[in-house]
Amino acid sequence: MEWQRYAEQMATLARDLVAQDSVQATLDEIAASAVKLVEGCDAAGILTVSKGKAVTLAVCGDMVEESDRLQGELGEGPCFDAARRVDGERLFRIADMTGPQPAWPKFSRAARDLGIGSMTGVLLYADGQDFGALNLYSRRPGAFGRDIETAGWLLASHAAVALATARTVDQLEHALETRHAIGEAMGILMERHRLSEDEAFGVLRRLSQEHNLKLRDVARRVQEADPSGQG
Repeated sequence: MEWQRYAEQMATLARDLVAQDSVQATLDEIAASAVKLVEGCDAAGILTVSKGKAVTLAVCGDMVEESDRLQGELGEGPCFDAARRVDGERLFRIADMTGPQPAWPKFSRAARDLGIGSMTGVLLYADGQDFGALNLYSRRPGAFGRDIETAGWLLASHAAVALATARTVDQLEHALETRHAIGEAMGILMERHRLSEDEAFGVLRRLSQEHNLKLRDVARRVQEADPSGQG
């Protein structure tokens, strides 16, 4: 692999990922960039495991969604194990998926039917946050050599940092929207019922607890019920 060129591509990737306007857009760009930048990669996806179930977060190319679905359904497979961090490793590489795979006998047979020749995957991990596994697919056996271990780690490192940033920005925007909604609802209650700020917030909090709703959802209901239509 020509490492200087790859390093330049990683720098461009970092800028492109930061420029995305949402967490999902960042995930989609990571998968698309893997196909574009990694030699021999025909498809890529990001898989996470939630409550024991496989969840596909992003897809670029054929075979990814079906591969993820099968691994979740069968409860076995390299991507499924990587996302669950079964063996504690952050990267896997399978040079030839066309032969038997003792660790995943059921999935290896299904993988051959899907036309998967070789696979590799690496965890997306940054600042204690685990975002799942970035998985690369090739129709050709032997497509991913030992260089992929370094190349995949570099790609995943840039991707994980961008995801952590995107998630932080998303959370901040969500917090600001929530704060604005609560403020609007408090204003409605204060004007309608002549309440103080503390009293209005107390009403929202009590409704939240009584109805098992988030404060933001209670605030929205107050806004929607405002006869003035200004909420």
